[in-house]
Amino acid sequence: MAYYAKSKGQRVVDWSVHYGLLACFLFFALFPLFWLFKVAVTPTNLLYSEGIRMWPSETTWANFAQVMTDTDFPQFFINSAIVSGATALISTLIAAAAGYSFSRFQYRGKAIIIVLMLITQMFPLVMLIAPIFRILTPLGLTDSLLGLVVVYTAFNVPFATFLMQSFFDGIPKDLEEAAMIDGNTRFGALVKIIFPLTLPGIAATLGFVFTAAWSELLFALMLVSSPDAVTFPVGLLTFISKFSVDFGQMMAAGFLALIPAAIFFFLIQRYLVQGLTAGAVKG
Repeated sequence: MAYYAKSKGQRVVDWSVHYGLLACFLFFALFPLFWLFKVAVTPTNLLYSEGIRMWPSETTWANFAQVMTDTDFPQFFINSAIVSGATALISTLIAAAAGYSFSRFQYRGKAIIIVLMLITQMFPLVMLIAPIFRILTPLGLTDSLLGLVVVYTAFNVPFATFLMQSFFDGIPKDLEEAAMIDGNTRFGALVKIIFPLTLPGIAATLGFVFTAAWSELLFALMLVSSPDAVTFPVGLLTFISKFSVDFGQMMAAGFLALIPAAIFFFLIQRYLVQGLTAGAVKG
């Protein structure tokens, strides 16, 4: 009612401020992607000769074609998809089980486990590379996709667990108790009642872990050297030589690397935007 009580001029000002700020945010967020695509379709001979322009006088798809046919990027792309997908699935399963345990049960040592998981997030990753390398080498997990999955899972599970715990904490325990009174086991109540309500949390966790694994560079650079196991963040470095940088192909590869993440979030967006317990208390 207060909004409609405002004068027409005041509503116009509010509308302008609201959408003006939204436009500024969208420009800030999307301009780097636009510039990435712009450089990718700019011919190499025009990249430096035309200076800074919002759009080149000529465009070409040669950079994309060369990336897909003349480089190992398709293999890097597949490696990243395998590592990121496996890490997201495994981490989310472990985090969901651990988060449910932390949210619903009280047991000896629970506080210590939580503190230890928090401590793992306090160490700079750089100082952990050497010990991780020493651990993985005897196991034959260096220079392999499996080794990256193990490392990524280990570092993503703690945060993912706390994320899932917060979602479980937001679901009333009465729902489970009512389901068990009706004859369901705890596992049955979890599958039939709790799991559907935590789909937004599961989607958010999957998205977080997938994005973190997809863009990770440090461990992929230190633990992998074989072209058959290189992920795309490391593969982007192959466009940098001693005396030059192939910006056109690098930007084309970077733009192509955005596609899987965009598709992934498109598929889970409806779970991300729906209410956590939507429909749980509807009559």
